[in-house]
Amino acid sequence: MHASQPEPTDQLTVEISRDLEGIVPIFLVNREKDVRTLREALVKQDFRTVQTLGHRMKGDGGGFGFDRITEIGAVMERAAKLEDCLTIEQHIAQLENFLKRVIVVYR
Repeated sequence: MHASQPEPTDQLTVEISRDLEGIVPIFLVNREKDVRTLREALVKQDFRTVQTLGHRMKGDGGGFGFDRITEIGAVMERAAKLEDCLTIEQHIAQLENFLKRVIVVYR
């Protein structure tokens, strides 16, 4: 028996500092654009782009309060260095799923 995967409709609440309220929506829209860019890069086997975006997400995610984006970015960066298409593909899907589920609450 394996753990069930959460449905994309399951919401995931992340509490963010009210100080970031003006820029978090832009950050999330840019990550949605990254999903498309990552998919295109993977088709072309453009591992440099995947590595760069993974590195950026790894660095920026936690600063915006999204530790999961940091984790996904770190794995993608490593996978790009290894040219591991399967891992990259899986983590693009995880990023997309996270973005669909996340609900931001400002405190």
